[in-house]
Amino acid sequence: MKERNFTIVVEFSLSGLTDHPNLKLILFPIFLAIYLFTLLGNSLLITTIKVDVRLHTPMYFFLSNLSFLDICYTSVTVPKMLETFLFDKTTISFSNCVTQMFCYLALVATEVLLLAVMAYDRYVAICFPLSYQLIMSRKVCIHLAAGMWVIGFLDSILHTTLTFQLPFCGSLKIDHYFCDIPPLLKLSCVDTSLNQLIVMLAGCAISLGSFLLTLISYMLIMATIVRMRSTEGKRKAFSTCASHLFVVTLLFGALFFMYLRPSTSYTMERDRVVSVFYTIIIPMLNPVIYSFRNKDVKGAMRKVLQTSRGLT
Repeated sequence: MKERNFTIVVEFSLSGLTDHPNLKLILFPIFLAIYLFTLLGNSLLITTIKVDVRLHTPMYFFLSNLSFLDICYTSVTVPKMLETFLFDKTTISFSNCVTQMFCYLALVATEVLLLAVMAYDRYVAICFPLSYQLIMSRKVCIHLAAGMWVIGFLDSILHTTLTFQLPFCGSLKIDHYFCDIPPLLKLSCVDTSLNQLIVMLAGCAISLGSFLLTLISYMLIMATIVRMRSTEGKRKAFSTCASHLFVVTLLFGALFFMYLRPSTSYTMERDRVVSVFYTIIIPMLNPVIYSFRNKDVKGAMRKVLQTSRGLT
């Protein structure tokens, strides 16, 4: 067998979001505030949905899943980034890098699938209102949620296994603020064409498949709304979809830009900015977006906050 020279990896080094010490001191409180707001906003939304019986519907069941996912995958990436800002600790052990990438990919894939399921839920609610409770029963919702998590974790196992079985060499410096596929493939000593192809195929199967399901659901929803005679009915139907459609546009746009393009077009400075957008900014915005146009959620949140103040 032909031997290859490669490095036995104990740890990697992360380049972080920036190399400028003064900028790190400025960014630390900003991203800490964003992270805390994300935790608080999504936790409040989950609590509100759980305690208010009126919100025990399929739409809010999936929305609470979305908030839980946002808490999880921001917690996978942001604490390490904050550590690099404050203590300038850029190293990450091999096992922690594997764990971080596995969790991140699993959670993002699950969220992409969840957005498609949420679009389907809105399609059933608007196009088949009389059969909604039958079609989207509690059992169906639980099965859909479980299926999303299983597919997300299987997808992550595939990518994580293929990435970390590669031999790495050189400086082992990951040109990113967390362990992700594109910058890790650049550290490999061998041809990574197969990995890149699998990333594209899996990305098309999950991201593009979910996007097409979402697009078809909304096309059918719009066709139903157009046929409605009541102006108030049209307004309510559109209002229930507007928030979700906005989130879908933001997330899928960023993910398509990151993963469904040739590796030769990767520019890590630009990609880091895009990554910040969908790993940090969108999870912060989700509870705001979904509650801003929803009177039921806003009213229930006020009750939860008033109750918590009364207890203190």
